[in-house]
Amino acid sequence: MSATNMNLLSFSGKMKILHMTWFAFFLSFAVWFNHAPLMLLIKESLDLSQSQVKTILILNVALTIPARIAIGMLVDKFGPKRTFSTLLALASVPCFLFARADSFEQLALARFLMGFVGAGFVIGIRMVGEWFPVRQVGVAEGIYGGWGNFGSAAAAMTLPSIALLFGGDQGWRYAVGITGGIALVYSVIYFFSVSDTPKGSTYFKPKKTGAMEVTSIWDLFFYILMTIPLYATLTLLTWKLSPAGVGLLPGSAAFSIYTGIWVLFFYNVYKIVHVNEEHLQQPIEEIHQYKFKQVAILDLAYLVTFGSELAVISMLPLFFYETFHQSQGVTMVQAGLLAAGFAFMNLVARPGGGWISDKFGRKLSLSIFIVGLSIGYFVLSRITPEWPVLAAVAMTMLCSFFVQAGEGAVFAMVPLIKRRMTGQIAGMVGAYGNVGGVLFLTVLSFVSPSTFFMVIAAAAMFVLIAVQFIEEPRGHMAEVQEDGTVEMIEVS
Repeated sequence: MSATNMNLLSFSGKMKILHMTWFAFFLSFAVWFNHAPLMLLIKESLDLSQSQVKTILILNVALTIPARIAIGMLVDKFGPKRTFSTLLALASVPCFLFARADSFEQLALARFLMGFVGAGFVIGIRMVGEWFPVRQVGVAEGIYGGWGNFGSAAAAMTLPSIALLFGGDQGWRYAVGITGGIALVYSVIYFFSVSDTPKGSTYFKPKKTGAMEVTSIWDLFFYILMTIPLYATLTLLTWKLSPAGVGLLPGSAAFSIYTGIWVLFFYNVYKIVHVNEEHLQQPIEEIHQYKFKQVAILDLAYLVTFGSELAVISMLPLFFYETFHQSQGVTMVQAGLLAAGFAFMNLVARPGGGWISDKFGRKLSLSIFIVGLSIGYFVLSRITPEWPVLAAVAMTMLCSFFVQAGEGAVFAMVPLIKRRMTGQIAGMVGAYGNVGGVLFLTVLSFVSPSTFFMVIAAAAMFVLIAVQFIEEPRGHMAEVQEDGTVEMIEVS
């Protein structure tokens, strides 16, 4: 990553697009997780139970699962500029609703709606993939994802202080509302500052919308199989909110939601078959083929990397406070700052993971990072109130390095599978990250933090086996211009 090829201080051409886009993602992440460092204040202000707090944490990542799939389709069809600007503007609405909430039910609804903001990540993956060549796409996507993800750390470091600055039990409302206002203003700035592709480049769009195209009948069945966990996770979330869980939903409403989820699943299967049936009836030229297993394995890798990050940054401020408040006097503000160390590593780890993947191979790099994060979570499971706080923070940041470098390695591969479907592929991979977040947070609602970390470590070792079946991107991928000519895009 030499200064000649990628000058991070530049604000022109592709570097302007990168900076404008990572900051858009930064704001979406700050809005998405503006509640996490303030949960203790919110809990005391509205007299929430521990079960209600955990429910809000889960709701925050629920809607992002279908939203990332939908946003992936929209960005491929309408382009990143319009899609990201619209999402940021809409993000301010549930943010303001959350800031004005006076009951658990209002908080829960606003937080559920806020989940779609996390789909913003998918948009920038397509934008950056359009502007950067293959030998820089890993580090560029890493900078985009890593610096954007830092929005959660920025929220953890600043929002408790802003809340205290306004003072009183209601200070958290001003802190949350400010993030929504900034997102609304930036949505306009972004729209008038970027373009979808470099001048003269073609923005390839899917031939059909509603589902991804696949290139073999076996991949069609594999694709359908890989959609099941998305709907199963939404079912799990509904169960968590039903009378069998926290009782937020009455039994009849839960049953209706269960029915709706699986009706939507069968409609999704219909769309998958409809989009693919015509072109699968005849042989597909080899240059136009891709293997869906590449997408499926990256789904699992992102489940254990970003999924665990989602869960950990949601619970870590409260974990540090409850672990070290009695033994070492850690305050709420200090706990937020200490927990920010996990997301802080995004500044270097995710770009580093992308750069290492570009330079040393994508499969090998991803394998190493998953081994590292598994060991890291095992160590975190051993933290006790007797640990020195600095040692706990250091181990948190080391674990975080492997987690976020792994995320960078995943998305160093996503743009190299099929260009015209990069948004949809990124959407599905990203949705699996949220599946992981919901699954791990659900586990946390039943077990201790120590067991929670151990579960993530075990899941990572399972994913490591799957990663050994992924294929290193090589050669070129083919896309067809509007005039019928074939363009070969380098992937290695």
